[in-house]
Amino acid sequence: MKIPQLSKGLLFIMTVTTGLVVANIYYNQPLLGLMANTYGVSELNISSIPMFTQVGYALGLFLIVPLGDKLKRKKLVLIDFIFIIISLLAAAVSSTPLQLKIASLFIGLTSVVPQIMVPMAAQLASNEKRGAAIGTIMTGLFIGILGSRTLSGLIGSYLNWQAVYLIAAGIMVILFFFLIKFLPELNPDFQGNYLSLLKSIVKQFQNQPKLRVASIRGLINFSGFSIFWTTLVFLLQESPFYMGSDVTGGIGLVGIAGAITASVVGSLNDKVSKNKLIFSASGVTILSWVILGFSSASLMGIIIGAFLLDVGVQSIHITNQTIIFDGNPDSRNRINTVYMTMYFIGGALGTLIGGSVWHYFKWQGISIAGFVIGLLLIIVHLIGNKK
Repeated sequence: MKIPQLSKGLLFIMTVTTGLVVANIYYNQPLLGLMANTYGVSELNISSIPMFTQVGYALGLFLIVPLGDKLKRKKLVLIDFIFIIISLLAAAVSSTPLQLKIASLFIGLTSVVPQIMVPMAAQLASNEKRGAAIGTIMTGLFIGILGSRTLSGLIGSYLNWQAVYLIAAGIMVILFFFLIKFLPELNPDFQGNYLSLLKSIVKQFQNQPKLRVASIRGLINFSGFSIFWTTLVFLLQESPFYMGSDVTGGIGLVGIAGAITASVVGSLNDKVSKNKLIFSASGVTILSWVILGFSSASLMGIIIGAFLLDVGVQSIHITNQTIIFDGNPDSRNRINTVYMTMYFIGGALGTLIGGSVWHYFKWQGISIAGFVIGLLLIIVHLIGNKK
């Protein structure tokens, strides 16, 4: 079967799909205060909602994404979409925090389509355009992550948090029919059974040093990102801000600007040393946490810090993925599974750490934790490059 070319139109559809599906995972972050009020529980209790979503996503990455090397990709994506819609509707009608946590777990588990799209783009793109194609897809992913906060914050403020999930389910239904028409089919390369497929994921981690280092970098990188976005809503609800979910979500627009800026890194990856890009981006994340640490009473400082944090985090992520997708075309879904599973384990850890640190140490503790994570990222990068 001849592999279709990655046209601009197809790349646009894949990018939009990536952004809209990944948004499902992050709608909850600006809504945590509203959810706590609905159920009458503490901030610490409700702050675990994003963690359940990210744990579900990590499970989906390990259990579902590798099937992209074994099953027909389009069929896999469409079946998964049905379960995404069911999970979103379950969240909308949850009557207890436990029910919402279970629904959030399944939202994360099923919303792994973006991690099928990324290796698809890598496979369809020519060698000289692979970095740019991945950068474009990842821009869609980042805009989805950050734009979801803006959308859910506004809807939650003027309607309620349940409406966010109902609207998200409607968006998925519309997107489902677009994919039926436009998404091409790619035949699988892996011939073994499902168990051997999962075992081969572990072998990818064992046999590829660059993948191991990139995965650890990704885990650390995304944990800092999650710490910030999980706790920002709590900071802005308190003195001196007293702001609602709409403002918290609005700051996501700043993050989108950072993500678009970071998309340039996709093209730079085809021309500039990747090690230098990662080192520079790590420095930007550390600088962002310094600014955020001195901005507990400054909205402008938070905006600047959020912008720099997103530039740094997304730049590292794009460069990591360009590194791991260099070669190995028949195992890119499994390689992406290793990396993204580690990535979202980091996200879940960041959410867990952020909720606990906020509860006991407030914003000063959050900024110190983020700064330490930035330093750890540079240390791991330097040690990894010596091996």
